[in-house]
Amino acid sequence: MSRRAQDGRPRAGRSTIYDVARVAGVSVGTVSRVLNGHPVGADSRKAVQRAMAGTGYVPNQHARQLAGARPETVAFLHCAPGDRLLADPNINTLLLDCLRALGDQNIMMITPVAGGGSPDVVSQTLAARLADPVLVFTAPRSSAAITSLVDRDIPVVSCGIPLGHERHVSYVSTDDRDGAQQIVTYLRSRGRRRIATVTAPMDLPGGVQRLAGYRDAVATFDPALVAHGDYTYAGAVTATEQLLRQAPDLDAIFAASDLMAAGVLAACAKAGRRVPDDIAVAGYDDAALALTTRPQLTTVRIPWHRYADQLTRHLLRRIDGDDPSGVVMPVELIIRGSA
Repeated sequence: MSRRAQDGRPRAGRSTIYDVARVAGVSVGTVSRVLNGHPVGADSRKAVQRAMAGTGYVPNQHARQLAGARPETVAFLHCAPGDRLLADPNINTLLLDCLRALGDQNIMMITPVAGGGSPDVVSQTLAARLADPVLVFTAPRSSAAITSLVDRDIPVVSCGIPLGHERHVSYVSTDDRDGAQQIVTYLRSRGRRRIATVTAPMDLPGGVQRLAGYRDAVATFDPALVAHGDYTYAGAVTATEQLLRQAPDLDAIFAASDLMAAGVLAACAKAGRRVPDDIAVAGYDDAALALTTRPQLTTVRIPWHRYADQLTRHLLRRIDGDDPSGVVMPVELIIRGSA
């Protein structure tokens, strides 16, 4: 890290490419492109040139090799409500794995948190204050937070397809449509004919893709067999009660997460419906929770521990100036006692 003067500015002649990026408010990749004469927007080029002059940065051959310099910190920005952040085991797993993967690169991860207001307004406010590269989790369609980061040329990688930003933001995702199709097809192979679903929020990629997979696999789509959930246990209980009222002859329920599937099990037990005898129940994620329910959950396994390495790899590529790219990982059907 460069030495700092008492006013906090880098000492002349000792600044790095990362100092220039911070002062200019652009990515290290953008500074690298300016140094190497590659095409860059006029505003970004002027900002970099002003920052180079202000920091005393000297672009010699050795300094140009620092174009691959790594930042000291990366932000993990979640766009979920605070209560869901704390309750969702998948977020916690991903946080810990990203801490490890970034730590292997000597990069510290920070998690900005703010309370009050709608989740997207809060995340947009946080995003506007970030200058570090960012990993984004659970961003809703056309997220204002992602827009703010992209407009300022901050390197961003999304966990999940960034709906509305697919061409401008790198992402790591899983084949959720295929996973949902696999599990509903399995339920049909077990003789289930009235298969309902508790969806994830429909402004999130998991909600869109998993509902699409469900529709691909059911013989006939019946709106009475669809109830919208919010990725919470309590929301799934309410959605299941709704399904049992409007489609009392249903014989299976596919929930778009294991946490919601646990809520489905509770609602079925309260209604006197036996699982799997009367109603088969299936979840999604293969979180640790899936092994603690009674019966244990049939579900779709997401390779959570591969996520962190892929997110880190794509973020470092963006920091180095590579164009946005995406990867979609396969999922696996896991059969247990609930279906």
